[in-house]
This record gives sequence, C-alpha cells and structure tokens, in this order.
Amino acid sequence: MSNILEIENLHAEVEGKKILNGVNLTLLEGEIHVIMGPNGSGKSTLCKVLMGHPKYEVTEGNAKFNGVDILELDPNERANLGMFLGFQHPLEIEGVTLGNFLRLAKNANNKANDTELVRPGEFMKTLRENAELLKMDQSFITKPVNEGSSGGEKKRAEIMQMATLKPKLAMLDEIDSGLDIDALKIVSNGIQDAHEKNGMGVLLITHYQRILNYITPHHVHVMAKGKIVKSGGKELALELEENGYEQYIN
Repeated sequence: MSNILEIENLHAEVEGKKILNGVNLTLLEGEIHVIMGPNGSGKSTLCKVLMGHPKYEVTEGNAKFNGVDILELDPNERANLGMFLGFQHPLEIEGVTLGNFLRLAKNANNKANDTELVRPGEFMKTLRENAELLKMDQSFITKPVNEGSSGGEKKRAEIMQMATLKPKLAMLDEIDSGLDIDALKIVSNGIQDAHEKNGMGVLLITHYQRILNYITPHHVHVMAKGKIVKSGGKELALELEENGYEQYIN
C-alpha cells in the first residue's frame, strides 16, 4: 500500500496563537487512524489545516496527499484530489437542497478529474440508497442542507455526503459527539461501509473510545500540546478511557 497522507513537522497558528507544534503522521491507503486527546490539543485544528481553512496559517512543515503538496491549494482543489472533511458542527445552508448540493459537488469533482458527469436520475437513486443505509427519511434529500435538523441528523447527513462523494480520505472531526447509542451505531456503520466499499482512508477525531466498539482502527494516536505524543493500536484507546490524558498533558 502507498502513502496517501504524509505530514511532516507541521506547525500552524490562528490569530497569532500557535496550535500545532510539529505534527508527524503517515496514513497508508485504506487505513483507519484515530486521533484522541484533551480539549485544546490541536485535533480539530489539524483537520482544518489539512482541508485549507483560511483562518489557519501554516508556519512550518509540509503535508502531502497522494504525493501532492496540498498546503498551497484551495479547499476545492484539495476536495477534487479526494479529501473530505466531516464537521463537528455542520452548518445549515438556506435555500440549497441536500440533493442539489451533493450533485453539484460530485460533478465538480468529476469535472476536475475528467470523469463523466452524473445524471440526475442516476444520482437520485444513489442518494436514496445512501439515505436508506443511514436510516434517514427520504425527504432529507429535498430539504435545504441541515435546515431544522437535529444534531444527530446533521451528523448522518455528513456521512451521507461522504458516502456519496466517495473520497480517498475522510477526515471526521468528532462525528460521534452528541449522538445517542442508536445514532452512533448508524453513523459508525456508514463509515465502515464506505471504508470497505471504496478502500477509503479515515482520519477520525474523537474524545471517546465508544465509537471504536463499532469501527476497528489500524492505529490510535494521542495528541497533546499540538503534536502526536504516542501511537498504538486499539488497546491505546482503552487505556485512555481508563486512565485519561493527564500523563500526556504534564
């Protein structure tokens, strides 16, 4: 397997405040990596930096996706390469239906990669299948994006976007936060299904090991003070659940 994501000595700040302090991480094609850590450790910042959020400034280091230096690319260019970010707090988009939003996004990806554009009828069939998998009411497809939706519904809509766009790497920022046990199972199954069907790599940010009852990671990392301080397997998540992060903070 080849490296899909290579991060070397990545430093970043926001509004003059340093957040990332030398992140190093290599993710192979099709791997699931989990990053855990206390609040303020830089987990969400890492995802936003990798996706090109304009608020964050990279001050040192580099990041490559499939061998391409991504740090100078616009967010849409990174998305066209096959990167996807699932938000911790998904936004509502008034007046734009989820179905139209996803069809335009998919066709933008396809056009950038010289791939045939999807037809509305064929695409609607895919959306309905993904909605069924995620136990979402079919009406979500024709509703404005996330408008009037609960937190759990918004998280399922994020996974529906991921399943439809079929990225090479999905970065999921606390996708499990605020979910009850049933919604957690549904979201986890959606992630696992997309991973298995498409060989998708996953970078999963979480505070709790409970989502790992349904998703088995290849690697678990602890992030503290803006960098990865320890890596291991699933057993590391269980250790963190039992002992907390104190030993990594001090």
